[in-house]
Amino acid sequence: MAKHIIGWMPGDGVGKEVMAATRVVLDAVGLDAEYRSLDIGWDFWCQEGDALPERTVEGLKVVDAALFGAITSKPKAEAEAELIPDLQGTGLIYRSPIVRMRQIFDQYSNLRPCKAFDGNPLNYQDDIDLVVFRENTEGMYGGVEWCPVEGKIREALEEHPNFARFANTPPEEMALSSRIITWKGATRIVRAAFEYAKKHGYPTVTVVEKPNVLRETSGMMMDAARDVAKDYPDIELWDTNIDAMVMWLVKNPQNYGVIATSNLFGDVISDLCAQLVGGLGFAAAGSIGEGVAVFEPTHGSAPKYDGQDKVNPLACILAARMMLDHIGEKEMADQVYAAVAHVIAEGQVRTYDMGGSTKCSEMGAAVASAC
Repeated sequence: MAKHIIGWMPGDGVGKEVMAATRVVLDAVGLDAEYRSLDIGWDFWCQEGDALPERTVEGLKVVDAALFGAITSKPKAEAEAELIPDLQGTGLIYRSPIVRMRQIFDQYSNLRPCKAFDGNPLNYQDDIDLVVFRENTEGMYGGVEWCPVEGKIREALEEHPNFARFANTPPEEMALSSRIITWKGATRIVRAAFEYAKKHGYPTVTVVEKPNVLRETSGMMMDAARDVAKDYPDIELWDTNIDAMVMWLVKNPQNYGVIATSNLFGDVISDLCAQLVGGLGFAAAGSIGEGVAVFEPTHGSAPKYDGQDKVNPLACILAARMMLDHIGEKEMADQVYAAVAHVIAEGQVRTYDMGGSTKCSEMGAAVASAC
């Protein structure tokens, strides 16, 4: 019987290729695991009307962790148009399976390390070490939306004095997305950031919000952060507005270490941080919380590269490294990280984004050989 059970979810497009390259690395370090294939992605939406079938949800309940490749998402009208004829016009609405998975399993913490590897020609600067904690289940991605805006929702809005300038807009010409921040959600993502800083020796945690404009939601996030910070007197709490933070990250990225923020802001800022250390080909993430943890590269399915064995698999390999650490295989995790660092520093094997011609599978093989 295998020591670990790993959910295996290649998903769409290049997800299959980067996962295949990653499997070679996991085999090289000798992970004793049973890999269980779980259905997720665009094909299942088109054929079944569900990109995250219930059988996959059930399968995720019995694995130690899961690794995910990439997903295709399209706007509402395009998504419905690609359903099989029998499912069109039945009221099905596409929702991101990744967002749903995070909410179903309460994966409230999206952890995204962004550290510059020595010798990476894509580094913005060579001494960047950033870790983003993005709240994963609330905020603008909570999925609580309306269009048209009518009935009780419209009535409630009309009671607010700031709604007056929208009062003459017809319901069908208005769309509304909610930004829901709870004290529980804000507190636990900030605490996760402080715990990480404490464990890994970071002197500060920077909470990024916009309380001067989003007074209630960002205000609650900041109040929660100040409350949590009292428990960590040796770590300094910094706070800044999202717009100022993206400027400062470009100007002085070395000034920052651990960053915590809400869902949409975290989505934006983590991609910026990823670009500072080479782009999405190096950006790994883990969605961690009360249920099963899922690890993934943060890039999309890149359909124009599908089947070309071209894209950089290092983000997926680094996601697997995070997964190894999470399931208690720290020695293997360190081995994978050292192998990636060696291959990058040596500079002989580089994928197209790094200015080379190495194939996806060849990069996976090179890292495996260095393990």
